[in-house]
Amino acid sequence: MTGMTSSARPLLNRRLAEFGTTIFAEMSALALKTGSINLGQGFPDTDGPEEIREAAVRALRDGRGNQYPPGPGVPELRTAIAAHQERRYGLSYDPDAEVLVTAGATEAIAAALLALVEPGDEVIAFEPYYDSYAACIAMAGGTRVPVTLRPHEGSFRLDLDELRAAVTDRTRLLLINTPHNPTGTVLTREELTAIAELAVERDLLVITDEVYEHLVFDTAEHIPLATFPGMRGRTVSIGSAGKTFSFTGWKVGWVTGTPDLVTAVRSAKQFLTYVASGPFQYAVAEALKLPDSYFDGFRADMLAKRDVLAAGLTAAGFEVFRPAGTYFVTTDIRPLGETDGFAFCRALPELAGVVAIPNAVFYDHREAGAPYVRFAFCKRVGVLEEAVGRLKALAG
Repeated sequence: MTGMTSSARPLLNRRLAEFGTTIFAEMSALALKTGSINLGQGFPDTDGPEEIREAAVRALRDGRGNQYPPGPGVPELRTAIAAHQERRYGLSYDPDAEVLVTAGATEAIAAALLALVEPGDEVIAFEPYYDSYAACIAMAGGTRVPVTLRPHEGSFRLDLDELRAAVTDRTRLLLINTPHNPTGTVLTREELTAIAELAVERDLLVITDEVYEHLVFDTAEHIPLATFPGMRGRTVSIGSAGKTFSFTGWKVGWVTGTPDLVTAVRSAKQFLTYVASGPFQYAVAEALKLPDSYFDGFRADMLAKRDVLAAGLTAAGFEVFRPAGTYFVTTDIRPLGETDGFAFCRALPELAGVVAIPNAVFYDHREAGAPYVRFAFCKRVGVLEEAVGRLKALAG
């Protein structure tokens, strides 16, 4: 036992003790072991546009970004991000003072929470929530206060009264995700108006995770919270190239906000990765300039995939919550006679050769998420059709 610590104190910082190996790692390993189709983790199984991949190759060859890029991000990308916000939403940002490039949206979330939250501050987040939210709030020393989205008429909805009741004198920040992973809910103009009024009334900061901004379906529309009265000065908006251009491994995300907010986030970010993804930043700058036809085609492709998977899950006996955004479908397993999402997801590879994620991992109130299971549809149509065929075994 030479060299082993004799201290009785656990090695892992107690703030992180509740966060073991992520469910994504466990389920992806299970997919490999069983040869199952992995509809668990949300990454595409094809690359994005060829011309954007070539732009990255060109940047590598030309020596652009092979050394440390500027701390805030390369000027070409910051300019492209500002132009995208202006063109899509009428939001005007100064590329030099109000845009920060990050190592994906995950770092943006971490840096924003570490910058803006102090021990004892309460952070309200909608549950179910992306698992990094809880870990980052914990690392910042904050207290997370979940407000639960509940099933209502075929989708998961926010109870605005519950949200208002959750705000206390210790509330520092609202962490909003729309389009919402994992439920696929897209907050409406009325809901966002009420959230904005609450933030102004109670003088709250807001972080908005908008990485699925280009994946909204049917009649839903994505409206950035920063566009509402009184919100631009208190909102840190987060975007990402990974989800929109199907290059999740490039890890290029960004923050937009007022100079003081962006400076605060950068103060934390510089001690996380410092900088990242140099050549890819130049490629993403070109991607953001793609014509509307690209974004429309991307959305139409994902909509078709959504419908293939949703129909197949319905036929297999699940109750399906058809998402208004993202590339995830949440299902209820109770019509199949099941109630425990963890047990169901661990058994599903053997039962049907498909891997999914139990939504309960995204809840503080585990029992509230127990019967829900998430499937990703950002895969080739042939893969989804094969998965749907396998899932028919459950109906039988």
